[in-house]
Amino acid sequence: MGVLITDGGLLYAFSGLAGGHSVLPGFVPPVYDLTKGWFKQREAEISAMPDGPDKAAASARLQEWLFEQYRVVNALGEESSVKEIFALRGLVPPGGTGDCAAPKLLNYALRHGLKPLAMGEFWYGRSPAREVREQGRFYPSCTGKCGPLLSWMMQGLDVEPNPMDAVLESPAEPVILFADEHIIVVDKPSGMLSVPGRINAVSLLEWLRERYGKSVESCHRLDMDTSGIMVYARSVRDKAEMERQFAEREVRKYYRARLEGGPWNHAMKGTIALPLALDYYDRPRQMVDQESGKPAVTKYEVLQFMPDGTVDVLFQPLTGRSHQIRVHAAHSRGLGHPIVGDRLYGGGGPNLMLRACGIAFRHPATGEALEYGEVLEGIQKK
Repeated sequence: MGVLITDGGLLYAFSGLAGGHSVLPGFVPPVYDLTKGWFKQREAEISAMPDGPDKAAASARLQEWLFEQYRVVNALGEESSVKEIFALRGLVPPGGTGDCAAPKLLNYALRHGLKPLAMGEFWYGRSPAREVREQGRFYPSCTGKCGPLLSWMMQGLDVEPNPMDAVLESPAEPVILFADEHIIVVDKPSGMLSVPGRINAVSLLEWLRERYGKSVESCHRLDMDTSGIMVYARSVRDKAEMERQFAEREVRKYYRARLEGGPWNHAMKGTIALPLALDYYDRPRQMVDQESGKPAVTKYEVLQFMPDGTVDVLFQPLTGRSHQIRVHAAHSRGLGHPIVGDRLYGGGGPNLMLRACGIAFRHPATGEALEYGEVLEGIQKK
């Protein structure tokens, strides 16, 4: 669902279809109504064709024709089709582009001379099986479909910077916990990249190379928002041995997180197993994918229910998937409690309350068992 505040009042929209209907009283109309006319007739004809190259080619031509019918305007008074807008970036629009609430709202407002002031999209209904969605919570538009489209449509509007692109401030410097000629164990602050990325900010790898030389190599990663303990190698040989330990799950990692409050309907400790895959149309978000997702397993133990209603939880990931703990905490089939401050899977905030609080491994050269991290009182490490 979506709502747009304009200088002429409020506008409402829904994404896709509602009960099979593209138009409902009180909501703005779609950019193009694909439930009627020639499109539906041709779609039925193609569906009746036998599977094969001819059917695939006909379906592709129909999809291309459809995106030429989706014509939108921007605040500069320009009009273009979805196909043309994506072509400006060398892209082909994914199926369903233009059917979300946000482009419907903007297109209607701009065509009727209304000035957009503020807009948001929120989830209504039960959470889907694959994504992290909670009824009543606002979520940013997807990057794959609405990203290019809304960027074009908002040209000419005075728009605040996208908070999803904001670089978190990292007021603290990394802290070296251990260093020898083979490895460096370091405490990464929140807001700092583990390795160079798309934003123009110094990563921890670059910070270490300035102090220990260009031979420093990364062995694993933490999300930019996540703070905590990491291990870097000081040669390609040491990196290979550390990566072997990670790949064969010989490294034990512990994370501490503060989860959003609400009724707790789970055991005080347990295991979450939800396979994960990249959401290609909404990078960098991950989604639960039972068919083609990679196995992701996380142990958890509740440490304390806090006075403010949040929950202090210790996590031990047994696999190392991107955003694994964040998705397992937030997904309805996991704990259903997003991490406080999570900009992707929760309500956001100034800081992601997730910390890599402990790590245990063997020294890549000597084989000595090493363990670094805060004291975890009352926790039996297994």
